[in-house]
Amino acid sequence: MNELIGRSKTHKAALQFVLTIGVVSFFADFTYEGSRSITGPLLAVLGASATVVGIVSGLGELLGYGLRLVSGPLSGRTGKFWPITLFGYFVQMLSVPALALVNTWPQAALLILAERIGKAIRNPPRDVMLSHAAKEIGYGWGFGVHEALDQTGALVGPLLVALVLSFRHQYRQAYAALLVPALLALFLLVLARWRYPRPEELGPKSPPSTETKGLRRPFWLYMTGAALAAAGFADFSLIAYHFEKANIIPQGWIPVFYSIAMAASGLGSLSFGRLFDRAGIRILIPLTLSAALFAPLVFLGGFGLSLAGVALWGIGMGVQESIIPAAVATMVPVGKRASAYGIFTGSYGVFWFLGSALMGFLYTVSLIGLIAFCMAAEICAIPFFFVVYRLEDRRRREV
Repeated sequence: MNELIGRSKTHKAALQFVLTIGVVSFFADFTYEGSRSITGPLLAVLGASATVVGIVSGLGELLGYGLRLVSGPLSGRTGKFWPITLFGYFVQMLSVPALALVNTWPQAALLILAERIGKAIRNPPRDVMLSHAAKEIGYGWGFGVHEALDQTGALVGPLLVALVLSFRHQYRQAYAALLVPALLALFLLVLARWRYPRPEELGPKSPPSTETKGLRRPFWLYMTGAALAAAGFADFSLIAYHFEKANIIPQGWIPVFYSIAMAASGLGSLSFGRLFDRAGIRILIPLTLSAALFAPLVFLGGFGLSLAGVALWGIGMGVQESIIPAAVATMVPVGKRASAYGIFTGSYGVFWFLGSALMGFLYTVSLIGLIAFCMAAEICAIPFFFVVYRLEDRRRREV
């Protein structure tokens, strides 16, 4: 009986931690996704070309993921998960409202990159802390609940930006308004640090790992598939740039479209997180295939088809932000998790950058070529996910 009561308390504490970090992410995404919904149009207004937008957004993702090769192993070696997480959040949250002060596109580009750097610093240690709690309540469900709160903020932030633009018609005021959720995110994060100083105690105790070699083959295959999916997944900055330049939708509707994408992402995270806990990595196969359809819809369609394409893009983003990191936690022992997240997301970011830079170039040359590249990269990821599923399924049967 005492063991059951103790397990119930642990389960409750783990869920509360996931919800607490989820609320932090709500305000964080409120801030930086509100910003990202208009970075493409902002750069366009400041005189940047489509190639510049592609390179800036791609380089941002490269830094946002590539630097996790440093922050992941560093947090794993030092055990300083909270200090590194706090530092990253402060860099990220303060970079966004500073965009209200820029006058040229290079200035804007530097702050856009600083925001991505902050995210790179804080994500691996935060995900490791989340993984401890998620093990208690289910990896898919834990990361899915967190991502749903995360994406709810990503839905509300662009709506606030759209509201400000509808009254003020200036990007400067929209970025200034994002200072409020940024400060709330930082306040709640400090509060979470005080309340949950040792998140590793929230999950069930794991037996010491007997693995002495490097990361297993399924991890590397999975990383390859995820990297291909990232390469073919256009950043919303390029999509918004297309909407602005091609006059597909009115300017004030661009952040609304982004909010719709984030709503689709959040709902997908919850439902697909549950499915992941039951079915495993194989659910990535149909989800990746459906996400590939976003490209022809957003780059060739009118208002209605672009809206459908943005919704599919949002579902794909939810999968990449929740199920993909949740699956990593199932493939590596706890002691290697921080390094694994750093390596995985670092490689992921390199391919996102290469894909984004190429898509920015293709946009100026051929929309058909851009669409073909997006769909081909996504489809090529599917065989890797299938092989990993078979290998992991065989391993579970042998245990």
